[in-house]
Amino acid sequence: MPYWVQLLVQLSFSYLSTVAFAIIINVPHRALNLAGWAGATGWMVYWLLMEVHAGRMMSNLLGAFAIGLAGMIFARVKKLPVILFNIPGLVPLVPGATAYQAVRALVLGKFDDAMLLTVRVAMVAGAIAVGYMMAQLLAEQTYKAQARRASKNE
Repeated sequence: MPYWVQLLVQLSFSYLSTVAFAIIINVPHRALNLAGWAGATGWMVYWLLMEVHAGRMMSNLLGAFAIGLAGMIFARVKKLPVILFNIPGLVPLVPGATAYQAVRALVLGKFDDAMLLTVRVAMVAGAIAVGYMMAQLLAEQTYKAQARRASKNE
């Protein structure tokens, strides 16, 4: 399959899955489009980094960072809370299949496999949390710098 088709499929389905989840959790209609774009942005960062073999943790971290930044920008544009864009946006990155495999291995008595998969889920969740936290820290530092510049100019 040509690379541009893969890119289009990844972009389309990440957008649609994010919007579908946003509808399920009752995100206001005026935020649905940008919530979808936040999720698509994060997924595309993740997917492109995985394509260049950057590693699962780094891809999740930078994907969550991109979602955090996009969510903050979209929240300012729409004058809505950031959480309306970030929570649906993080859904494509959640390691649901790996968590399912961990529980399945545990039920089947494959404790070594279950432990390995559980650790992987925890590490991915940690990478997502750190990426989102980094976006929050960057935004906070940016706001402080803008406030300092504004107070100097007065």
